[in-house]
Amino acid sequence: MTTLMFILGIVVFAFGLLVSIAWHELGHLSTAKLFGIRVPQYMVGFGPTVWSRKKGDTEYGIKAVPLGGYIRMIGMFPPDNAGRISARSTSPWRGMIEDARSAAYEELQPGDETRMFYTRKPWKRVIVMFAGPFMNLVLAIALFLVALMGFGIQKETTHVESVSPCVIAQSQHRDSCKKSDPASPAAQAGVKAGDRIVSFDGHPTKDWNTLSDLIRADAGKSVAIVVDRKGEQVTLHATIATNEVAKKDSSGNYVEGTVKAGFLGFSPATGVQKQGFGDSVTWMSDRVGDAVDSLAALPGKIPALWDAAFDNAPRQPDSPMGIVGAARITGDIATLDIPASQQVAMFVMLLAGFNLSLFLFNMLPLLPLDGGHIAGALWEALRRNLARVLRRPDPGPFDVAKLMPVAYVVAGIFVCFTVLVLIADVVNPVKIS
Repeated sequence: MTTLMFILGIVVFAFGLLVSIAWHELGHLSTAKLFGIRVPQYMVGFGPTVWSRKKGDTEYGIKAVPLGGYIRMIGMFPPDNAGRISARSTSPWRGMIEDARSAAYEELQPGDETRMFYTRKPWKRVIVMFAGPFMNLVLAIALFLVALMGFGIQKETTHVESVSPCVIAQSQHRDSCKKSDPASPAAQAGVKAGDRIVSFDGHPTKDWNTLSDLIRADAGKSVAIVVDRKGEQVTLHATIATNEVAKKDSSGNYVEGTVKAGFLGFSPATGVQKQGFGDSVTWMSDRVGDAVDSLAALPGKIPALWDAAFDNAPRQPDSPMGIVGAARITGDIATLDIPASQQVAMFVMLLAGFNLSLFLFNMLPLLPLDGGHIAGALWEALRRNLARVLRRPDPGPFDVAKLMPVAYVVAGIFVCFTVLVLIADVVNPVKIS
């Protein structure tokens, strides 16, 4: 049964992946057609075609390998200065440019002269290329809101799970007390497992982050703590100790390192809590910031990823993960002994994170990514406007095809990184608890 659920989780992820890719390409397709650009193909997947149907100018289809998708637009690149679109050079770098230019005109038909991508104004091309990643962003936001407001997320609460009998520094990594360890303020005050802390030093404590910040800020201070104990409010008094505790960032997330701060001495219980719209927006903005930071830190994670793939080093929880790794995670989620609603919530969260990553990755100003074409269109608009202001001749369309050698290098780096992540995901995958 466990194996069946694992396979089911992978199948569900594969379906979600296909929907995300199709949704991305739909953004490109709809805006291209809106601006009168001819689109011969709209495909989800790569490799052999499994199914296709032609409607109007466009062939719609599904291919065998669900690792991406594409639309083909007529005239992605302008002709060269001599108006040629199929001349071949003996220079390998020049050949790349001319191959790309020729491919953009392969299916040129009579009447397409006014329906080519490069003939559209730069702002229209920006919209067409941005529409794909934007669709992923919209889907990510919708899925996050469903998970946060509809299902809720596991969060630490103001309920007391357990009380520490003594004060132990975070760096000592031990659970048992020594005779020399002072008693914890919570134990001295009479805090018990099952209590819900209602207020701390006169401040209402509706969430764990608020309570944690208050405790940390009041080292050495005597405070009154009101707890709800089986429906009855009880006031306790404690003197907050100073201790070495785990470090937190501005969002309240635990990060590497320790700090000296106030310490009460209890472990908060965790529970599933539905989030309001405002809290959901705040949570999502924090995740976007985390995703941007992770993207910027990606090159620095490659050595650890290599060690995990080839030297059996531990795989870090924040290690880069590819489609195979994400599929394995969804398989693991399906086998967890948790309520089905939380399994669905975890899957929705994972798919939302995948779409957010697609948006950020595609917005990098590098060819062959969408962001590279956006950057090319913006550069063309800038230099044409400058020429108009300076009363110089119109420089014409910016030839993005000239950047194809760089695009091949970038694509090569992406392929190598993808293979490395794939190997690590197979031999030493990221695991969930």
